[in-house]
Amino acid sequence: MDDFAPWRQITHTLLQNKPELKVVGEASDGLEAVQKARELKPDLILLDIGLPKLSGIAAARQIRDLSPKSIILFVSENYSADIAREALRTGGRGYVIKSDAGSELLTAVEAVMHGKQFVSPRMVGQLSAGVTNVRTLDGLRIKEILESFAPRLPRNHKTTRCHEVQFYSEEAVLLERLSRFVGTVLDGGGVVVGFVTEQHRETVVQGLQAKGLNVRAAIQQGTYRLLDVTDALSEFMVNDLVDPVHYLEGMADLVESGLRAATSNHPRVAVYGELAVPLLAQGNADAVLQIEQLSDQFANEYELDILCTYPVKRSRRKEPSAVRQRICAEHSTVFSQ
Repeated sequence: MDDFAPWRQITHTLLQNKPELKVVGEASDGLEAVQKARELKPDLILLDIGLPKLSGIAAARQIRDLSPKSIILFVSENYSADIAREALRTGGRGYVIKSDAGSELLTAVEAVMHGKQFVSPRMVGQLSAGVTNVRTLDGLRIKEILESFAPRLPRNHKTTRCHEVQFYSEEAVLLERLSRFVGTVLDGGGVVVGFVTEQHRETVVQGLQAKGLNVRAAIQQGTYRLLDVTDALSEFMVNDLVDPVHYLEGMADLVESGLRAATSNHPRVAVYGELAVPLLAQGNADAVLQIEQLSDQFANEYELDILCTYPVKRSRRKEPSAVRQRICAEHSTVFSQ
């Protein structure tokens, strides 16, 4: 989707080097890009920022609703870090500098099609400055972001937040904790959102059903949602770090959509899962702690119950590592069994 016809031809030629890719459509302005996305529902959309009639970022917002499974990769000559961050926040999986596309485009396409995020190396330094550890992010900026959610989310008026963590060495322990957590919320007419890996999805559903929770019915009603961990991480991870703004906005969207789906007058919204587990397995402790810190700040401000789950080896259950101790410090309650 680019208004410069010669560039569209160059892109077409580059993509022909990947036989598994097939170009199904082109557009020369933002409105046409939205129309093509609605009609074709492509797996991948290459989108420029400076499109006529409707900007690439505005087009991406509409495309995200009309064709949610389409992966958006921005290809632009715009070097602004703020523009790039906004492009990624609107749902873009990657951002390629157009003049570097000859050497980077195919790499970027492969990365985003495999659930990863790609940013041109020339932009990495600028973007990383905005997504460093949350402890070094301007505290006032975080406070402003959280305050911006107040018109649409209920405040946490309790003196404490509910941000729990369960370390488990056996699946039975995990299911026991989840059954209590999920059951309490669903029985009260609330909504539960679980972040699970693909291999855990059916195990969790079957396990909770065996515990007497009719979660399959709750899934149909929209009060119990299971989201894929890999997909979720791709929404806010930039160069192996968490984009705090995008992460907090995602949390706010989850709570708001949960409130709409709830069946009681004063519903609880709860989130559980293993969102940080793959990052910990990769040794990315900084990103794990970012997630925990930001989640804790959110739970302090708004009504949201959070249960984080981490598998541990039986031999290490009684000897927590330094990282595990730091994870524990971010939670209101710690369960280890």
